[in-house]
Amino acid sequence: MLRWLPPRLRPMCGSTCLPATESAEPGHALALAALGLTAEAGAGPLLRLDLRLGEGSGAALALPLLVAATRLLHDMATFEQAGVDQ
Repeated sequence: MLRWLPPRLRPMCGSTCLPATESAEPGHALALAALGLTAEAGAGPLLRLDLRLGEGSGAALALPLLVAATRLLHDMATFEQAGVDQ
């Protein structure tokens, strides 16, 4: 319940939230919808694994994906930098 309060108190806060997964539990989909964190809103979860564990295992699984994406954006060379002819 406390995680739902920041976006309700400060609407801009929701734009900085990134759901790692969408749980198989029906209440989780309702919570994501209430926060505007759905695929239809362009802010859906990174993974859909039908987890029901509830102890943050989805976040632990999503973290390497975020690290890899960040490294790709930061470290990948352009064609010009890599000396590749197009």
